[in-house]
Amino acid sequence: MAGILSGLESLGLGALNGADVLADEEEKKKAAAARAAAVEPPKVQEKDLIYDKAYTCKVCHKSFNAKVMKSGKSKLLGVSFALRPRYEGIAAEKYDVLLCPHCGYAALTKYFDVLLDAQAKLIKENISKNVILTEYKDETYGFEQALERYKLALANAVVKKGKISERSFICLKTAWLLSSYCESLQEEEGQEEKIRSLKAQEEEYFHTAMDGFVDARQKETPPIAGMDGVTLDYLIAELAVHFKEYDLASRMIQSILTATGANARIKDKARDLKDTMQAQKKA
Repeated sequence: MAGILSGLESLGLGALNGADVLADEEEKKKAAAARAAAVEPPKVQEKDLIYDKAYTCKVCHKSFNAKVMKSGKSKLLGVSFALRPRYEGIAAEKYDVLLCPHCGYAALTKYFDVLLDAQAKLIKENISKNVILTEYKDETYGFEQALERYKLALANAVVKKGKISERSFICLKTAWLLSSYCESLQEEEGQEEKIRSLKAQEEEYFHTAMDGFVDARQKETPPIAGMDGVTLDYLIAELAVHFKEYDLASRMIQSILTATGANARIKDKARDLKDTMQAQKKA
């Protein structure tokens, strides 16, 4: 059936043939936008997944605010290489270092309040007297800012003579951060050299973390950096396979498979890792 505007072709207005003469164009646009919004939910914004939390420094005893992740609002997407958790809309590791802007004391959140008086003195003498902190005012932590915070946390851990497991955990999480940083640059043109540089750093931090955790495994009692013995062995094994240190990987995998307290899931993961190692050795 022809529309009531049919016949306009001869007047050069054929495009209007079939138009709804009673339609409200503005209402149609609003309805279309509403339908699109219903189909595609708004993208998660990093700024909506963090908040400012007040802390008191264990070194200078001054108060400061730090941005932390809202764990209840952050959707876990899965776990990738070296046990790195991945969340929707945020690189969670960017928000796990607390840094006092007054004296330069920095540590992972879980270690921040665990500080002896003698360690605080070492930090005052070797960090606070010399550190020059960069001032940032962005509403989220950028990757460069977060990387700087991790380096300060590692420097503090070395100065205060923290446990090898703490220093290793900082290295592991720094490597996670670098992994996320590289992923964020993948879609940008002209970032190849930057990505290569970050990847080289990532590998160094992962290897240092592996070596440190092997040492900690011999000297400390689980839980180590919050991990039970089986989880730590799996982490070491995965890193060892990555770096082709097969003797170390085999020992850790065997330790998991013979552990009486290990659940079936992690034993299955250890078997899969063993298969990966065998395939890698044959390649």
